[in-house]
Amino acid sequence: MTASNIAQRRRTAVQTAAAAVGAAFLLVGVLGFIPGVTSNYGELSFAGHESGALLLGIFQVSVLHNIVHLLFGIGGLALARSAAGAKGYLLFGGAVYLVLWLYGMLIGHGTPANFVPVNTADNWLHFVLGAAMIVLGSVLGRRVVR
Repeated sequence: MTASNIAQRRRTAVQTAAAAVGAAFLLVGVLGFIPGVTSNYGELSFAGHESGALLLGIFQVSVLHNIVHLLFGIGGLALARSAAGAKGYLLFGGAVYLVLWLYGMLIGHGTPANFVPVNTADNWLHFVLGAAMIVLGSVLGRRVVR
C-alpha cells in the first residue's frame, strides 16, 4: 500500500463527525423500539400525536419517528464515506432539523398536523441538533473541495 493510498483512506474530521452523528441517530432509532428505554411502549403508534411512547421518558416517539431516525442514521454513515458527502449531510441535515424545530414550534402538539409526533423536548433537541450539525459541517468542512 502506498502513502497516497493510506492518505486517501484516512478519514477527515468532517467524515468522523458525520459518522458519529449518523451512528447516534441509528442508536436512537433502535432504542425507540426497546421497551423500558421507551416508556409507555404499549402506546407506541405508527404515527400521529396520539402516540404516548416516550424515549427515555422524555421524547415523544412513534414507529414513523423511529424509522426516520434509522434512515437518517444510515444516510449519515453512508455519506460519511467522503468528505464532501459528510459536509453535505451535516449542513443539509442540520437545516432539516432546524425546519423541523420551527414546524414543531408552530403546530399544535395535540393536532393532526403533529404526525411525526413531537413534543416540547423534541423541539428543543431538534434545535440543538440542527445548530450543532450546521456548525460541525461549516467548521470541519471548510477545507472540503467538491
